[in-house]
Amino acid sequence: MGDRAVNSNRNDRSNDLSPNDRSDESDRPAPPNCTEVRGGIRIRSMLTLMAITDKIRDGESISDFATRIAGAARGGATSIQVRLKTEPASVILEATREIMKRVTVPVIVNDRFDIALAAGCHGVHLGADDIPVSAVRKHTPESFIIGTSVGCTDEVANSRDADFVGIGPVYNTGSKADAGNAIGLDGLQSLMHQANKPTIAIGGITISNAHEVLHSAVDGIAVIGAIFADYNVEDNARQLRSLSPVS
Repeated sequence: MGDRAVNSNRNDRSNDLSPNDRSDESDRPAPPNCTEVRGGIRIRSMLTLMAITDKIRDGESISDFATRIAGAARGGATSIQVRLKTEPASVILEATREIMKRVTVPVIVNDRFDIALAAGCHGVHLGADDIPVSAVRKHTPESFIIGTSVGCTDEVANSRDADFVGIGPVYNTGSKADAGNAIGLDGLQSLMHQANKPTIAIGGITISNAHEVLHSAVDGIAVIGAIFADYNVEDNARQLRSLSPVS
């Protein structure tokens, strides 16, 4: 797949183990406006393999959903992002709490920092169209981890006060309808340089292409389908984690 340059317009982007195990972390200088450790969590380490939840399936209880998601952590995922776009706040809150009971890795919530605070989890991941990172930072505890999406040059400025960025989609993906066009490995590298933050790559990453992404100097990868597409959650996570340059 040919890599594409990064366009400054998000709508035309076609041009565009545990968190304490990373031994290379102390050798890497902290980017400006970046806290390497927040709330006792090493930011780069939690990014090695971020498992983003899929939806609650038909007939699946919240308890069963949480148990299935927890399998990713057993397989080596270093953090969990709770992403339940179509569920009401009460369900997201309960699901987050149930997941937290079952895992020891950091848990963050997609978009909803209010739910993250109510659940007492580690932080939030904000989309480019969500409340700005700087505003959320003013109303959350010092220990609260904030990540944000970056898919084009125009979105880099919002990441200034973030602890990490999720850059992509690297490849075309069907998991997120609003993801935009793939930016490729060249686009990933360009936005990493511009943001100068701990980085996870996201978008269309599978067991077959994860190796090339992980060797592009990112801190880790974030995946949905590569872990949760079937019920072999623990094994899928273990395979992905085995590809990490640092295990």
